[in-house]
Amino acid sequence: MIMGCARDIVEHVGVPRFFHSDFPLGHSAGKPHNKDSQAQTLKHALKMLETATKPRTTVVSSQVWAANDAWKNDFLNIERLSAREIEVLREEYKAQRDAAGKLKRLV
Repeated sequence: MIMGCARDIVEHVGVPRFFHSDFPLGHSAGKPHNKDSQAQTLKHALKMLETATKPRTTVVSSQVWAANDAWKNDFLNIERLSAREIEVLREEYKAQRDAAGKLKRLV
């Protein structure tokens, strides 16, 4: 089973079971820093393992990211970010990449 946000891509690949959250990419396990959202996502994904009997089954989460879909136009839209916001994102990415590199060297 796959938990994900990129429905078009995951369904195109044809995974056996797919729990889809209509959230920004990278947030398939629930809303960040929201234990209730994450627990609900896990609970429903595990329930899917019990109930999905056919291959290529997609179950859509009932959770919503925001009250309306406007976030889809704004979320990490490079044209709407300031130079400082872009720089912060670059710094965060570099820190994550460096941390992953250190973990790889430990293994």
